[in-house]
Amino acid sequence: MTGRELPPASPFASDDGSADPRLTAVLAAYAAGTGSVRESVLLADVVAALAPTRVLVPVLAALDALAVHEGDVHEGGPAVEKESSAGIVALRTRDGRTALPVFSSVAAMAAWHQDARPVPTDVPRAARSALGEGWEVVVLDPGGPVTVVIPRPAVVALALGERWLPAVRAGAVEADVRAAVAAALADVAHVVGVDVVPGRRAEVAVVLALTPGLDRGRLDAVLARVNAALAANETVAARIDSLELRPVGAGGGAGPVG
Repeated sequence: MTGRELPPASPFASDDGSADPRLTAVLAAYAAGTGSVRESVLLADVVAALAPTRVLVPVLAALDALAVHEGDVHEGGPAVEKESSAGIVALRTRDGRTALPVFSSVAAMAAWHQDARPVPTDVPRAARSALGEGWEVVVLDPGGPVTVVIPRPAVVALALGERWLPAVRAGAVEADVRAAVAAALADVAHVVGVDVVPGRRAEVAVVLALTPGLDRGRLDAVLARVNAALAANETVAARIDSLELRPVGAGGGAGPVG
């Protein structure tokens, strides 16, 4: 007679709920950063430090389905926007996207919501769960002390176990991203010049020099073709989190992408 086979031990059986020390140090550096440096180089460092760690996904059993509470995850408020059938909540970011909240420690989760039950998981699995739900981003520690919104391309890279390369680093758009945008728009009629710069309302801005004299209808048609061409480009889709278009007349300052 053979004995019953026991299930394998949980990889988190000895987890004391504390944050990974290296991740904590990188988060402190991120919080101390400012401007474009904070939004590019240090954000990439956060993603790299987060990738091999354990995170805690919150489960809230007491919420009604589709309960809504307005809040801003950037400010660390307890913004609970939605509950799935499994009890896992999602947040609404400032720009209207849906995000999976994850936490570096039990203390960080308790600061966000005292009734949340922590479910430990590795980061790739958490990222795959968010993508599987159709949620665009992941928010790390929405209740603080340092809150970080992990952009969609980084979530995809984490889910695949790959390194994330941000589209903007040190205040400039990366050369391969600029080249991909230029290639995508090379054959779009009425686009006579393109520049790619860090955005004001989005991660990246595409400045379009257009044929002068376009009326509203033709301008809308050109912009629709531009959007379709950019969406179809694999590099653009994989590397750029959010994008804004800035049409200008020919000679308005946009030029060829190098």
